Amino acid sequence: MYELLVLLILVAAIVLVTARWKVSPFLALIGAAILAAFAYQIPVAEVASTVTTAFGNTMGNIGLVILFGTMIGIILERSGAAISMADALIKVLGTRFPNLTLSIIGYIVSIPVFCDSGYVVLNSLRKAITLRTGVSGLATSIALMTGLYATHTLVPPTPGPLAAAESIGIADNLGLIIAVGLPVAAISALAGLFYASRFSKKDWTPLPAEDENDLTEQSYEELRASYGKLPAPLLAFMPIIVPLVLICGASVAKLPSHPFGEGAALETLSFLGTPVIALIFGLLAATLLLRGNKKLADFNEQMHESVRTAAPILLITGAGASLGAVLAASKLTTILSDSLSGLGIGLAVPFLIAAALKSAQGSSTVSMVTTSALVAPMLGSLGLTSDMGMVLTVLAIGAGAMVVSHANDSYFWVVSQLSRIPVITAYKTLSVATAIQGIAGFIAVWILGAILLLPQRTRPRDENHSGFSSLGH
Repeated sequence: MYELLVLLILVAAIVLVTARWKVSPFLALIGAAILAAFAYQIPVAEVASTVTTAFGNTMGNIGLVILFGTMIGIILERSGAAISMADALIKVLGTRFPNLTLSIIGYIVSIPVFCDSGYVVLNSLRKAITLRTGVSGLATSIALMTGLYATHTLVPPTPGPLAAAESIGIADNLGLIIAVGLPVAAISALAGLFYASRFSKKDWTPLPAEDENDLTEQSYEELRASYGKLPAPLLAFMPIIVPLVLICGASVAKLPSHPFGEGAALETLSFLGTPVIALIFGLLAATLLLRGNKKLADFNEQMHESVRTAAPILLITGAGASLGAVLAASKLTTILSDSLSGLGIGLAVPFLIAAALKSAQGSSTVSMVTTSALVAPMLGSLGLTSDMGMVLTVLAIGAGAMVVSHANDSYFWVVSQLSRIPVITAYKTLSVATAIQGIAGFIAVWILGAILLLPQRTRPRDENHSGFSSLGH
């Protein structure tokens, strides 16, 4: 009882200091890890090494993956590639079904690009489609928002799913996470799309523009012109396609049947599909998007911006791993195993924890990092130690990390302010939309779990491995 009480107090403290007092999540998680070590009576001589080893190993395992993924996203955003991809999709999909078109555009663009950045870039396109089709701007806002949100929390290489995969111990099989995450994200996006369609003919009054010269008032044509000549669609898509194909190709190559052969072929595909290597090739493809006489200067500037963007995420991820390592070293694992093994709630545990943390403190990434750290010691008692069990755990966490977006979430304000949606209306629509798509995503995960998870298909784990690949994975 004491150990569970300590855990509840720690979670409440993390939420309080990050949500109310705006303390950095990194400091909150590191502080919680140290306090937990003393509360759980871990030997004093082992406290520092437990915290620092988990932090350092996590940075070694996943730091470059997050950094390179961020670099690709920044180049896609700054080069106009996101606009080019949107244009290409509009040519294919047309504007007959504007909500569907925007949902698909968001779904694809947010695989490497942060959802809030993606919305900023695509908002002018959304407004242009809204005016061209006469559909409600509220509906198109929800469709684009939910499309972006789905892949942001469910499909690597965005940082949240990557960090969760690392903590859970399945970061070596990102191809499987991508393969399962894409259809789950599609179901989540479709749920958001159906909800958005309810407002297609709804009359509503947007907030007035505060500044006539505000960037948000740019027309779509002005936005396109600001990038100069847009990259060719094929080049625009390549930084997304290349790493996904390489990572998934390696996963297929490693199947027991070895469909691409063994020996040199297997080694080559496995090397190319290593997440770091695959994202390096994606980054090389992204450099082809740079144009003009200032290619090197632009590249250097965007890389500096990527480091600034990725640094807080890396620190939070490492701190979450430190907290998870402390929890794994305590008696909490045994107690949770005894408490949860007979409940049969499985994947609902990570979903509910992530949803509670997301709703309380606002950040999807912090929710995923913290939840994965808390859940990793429970995998055995929840029956989720197989590869597929861990993949579905990551996706359940991602689904929970959508529920719900409201005033403490920066994405809520990006969407509501750029779309000029009154706050009361945003609560009634945007927050509800994220709840619906998060629950829909979890239902898809739960159904997959009922079909795919078998008790006998467990993944061998050494006695010191608690679910964290940062501890000897």
